[in-house]
Amino acid sequence: MLIFPEIENLDLYLESSEMIDFFEPNIQKIAQQIGADSSHEIPLVRSCYEWVRDTIRHSFDGSGVIVTCRASEVLLYQEGICYAKSHLLAALLRYWRIPAGFCYQRLVLDDLDPSRLVIHGLNAVFLRSLNRWIRLDARGNKEGVYAEFCTEREILAFPVRNELGESEDPVIYRNPHPKITAALIRSKTLEELVLNLPDHL
Repeated sequence: MLIFPEIENLDLYLESSEMIDFFEPNIQKIAQQIGADSSHEIPLVRSCYEWVRDTIRHSFDGSGVIVTCRASEVLLYQEGICYAKSHLLAALLRYWRIPAGFCYQRLVLDDLDPSRLVIHGLNAVFLRSLNRWIRLDARGNKEGVYAEFCTEREILAFPVRNELGESEDPVIYRNPHPKITAALIRSKTLEELVLNLPDHL
């Protein structure tokens, strides 16, 4: 799929912010630990991606207790949904001066009720060694959900099923979309978050 940045200036995909708060000491510490053995860009990106995918629990996969949003919150509580995990991955990559942005898909939430579609969040990363963006989905693997780091083809958590009304947003956003952060911030429980998941951007 053809994806493109909303802003051409790659430096803008390196900035810290309230949500992508890689200036926090704990994020810097874990970023240094993850990247300690990676001397090149691609292994470093892979290490950061796999760490977030495999270490941070997806809150809806059975053990979630809190709604997280800021990257530092996700790290502190070791959990978050797809949006929150994408915030942490972007923070780790930006710490290492690797441009990272945010991408979104519109997917059926539950195949038992295909009438409800919601937004799913993932990342795009610019690899200077390849001079192009790739998308990575750190949502977390489980039965029926499988994503991998791959520079040759996308291996994302969810294939988009156009026949069900699912769709891709081709834009690589510089910041998390305001509708995404609003849903996370105003949801005090995971039960509220399920109701507040945005169905469009």
